[in-house]
Amino acid sequence: MTRPARVISMPWTDPPAEGEAIEVAEGVLWMRMPLPLALDHVNVYALRDEDGWTVVDTGMSSRRSKAIWQGLMDGPLQGLPVRRVIVTHHHPDHVGLAGWFQSVHGAELVMTRTAWLLARMLQMDEQDRPCAETQRHWRRAGMDADLFAQRLTERPFNFADMVAPMPLGFTRIAQGDRMRIGGRDWTVHTGGGHAPEHATLWSDDGALVLAGDQIISSISPNVGVYATEPDADPLADWLESCERLETLCTMEQLCLSGHKLPFRGLPHRMRQLIENHHNALPRLVAYLETPKTAADCFALLFRRKIGPAEYGLALVEAVAHLNHLYAKGLVSREMSKDGAWLWQQSG
Repeated sequence: MTRPARVISMPWTDPPAEGEAIEVAEGVLWMRMPLPLALDHVNVYALRDEDGWTVVDTGMSSRRSKAIWQGLMDGPLQGLPVRRVIVTHHHPDHVGLAGWFQSVHGAELVMTRTAWLLARMLQMDEQDRPCAETQRHWRRAGMDADLFAQRLTERPFNFADMVAPMPLGFTRIAQGDRMRIGGRDWTVHTGGGHAPEHATLWSDDGALVLAGDQIISSISPNVGVYATEPDADPLADWLESCERLETLCTMEQLCLSGHKLPFRGLPHRMRQLIENHHNALPRLVAYLETPKTAADCFALLFRRKIGPAEYGLALVEAVAHLNHLYAKGLVSREMSKDGAWLWQQSG
């Protein structure tokens, strides 16, 4: 098999400033919205249609984000209406202002069914303190005791804090659907692992890919297991998606991702994303010669110190790798006296 050329190029070295836009292709604007996270931004895009704009992803809901969008609509979007909002997946930095665009600006919301249902469900599940199921999930993953005690006293992550109310109703897209956006024809290809039924859009002219978080140039999207489905194997979904989407990639496509910089070199990047996990799995099996919790596996999986801000994402990703090995029969697990799963090589 011919290996893809090992070249990733980034046509822009700097992102657009807040409230500004960069035209990355004819009629396609790249903008950024701020996030109150270690990953401090999300990329959003606007594509010029005959009667207005189609926006792809929105940022989180906040007064600041709404003000930035209003400035963008008055400025780079030339005062023309946002007719349609496409949301790639249900995470709050992508769906956060979708309901605002619907209710205030009359935009049509376009998503996959799974993404819409998850966003609606999670928005209604507001908690003041971590629920018993989340506590059990943390304990079974071996969360640091001091951090566990601290988080019991804190308001947990809530969709309702970061996602504007979503009116009833949306337009569904699914694998293989065709769309006309910004004067181009596009095909929808869905992925999984980072988020269920994550939509990516591939222009039929071979020029552009709207990738959301499924493909990012310089970071690997988080693949995690949460209390909602503690025995899930999202890494299997992730690897299947990467291998399937890899067959669509060419060196000429400009990949417009949800974070970091637009880039070319998709065949190489897809191969990197696949190999990163395939290489980690046998190392993890070897590391489990003696029993360990998911938290004990941070050093091997991430090869850097994990701080409090990123601890939660690291924990759910470690569980995802262990669940994948467990599903393949390569590791076993036993419950410790303190309620944590101890994972070890099988047989």
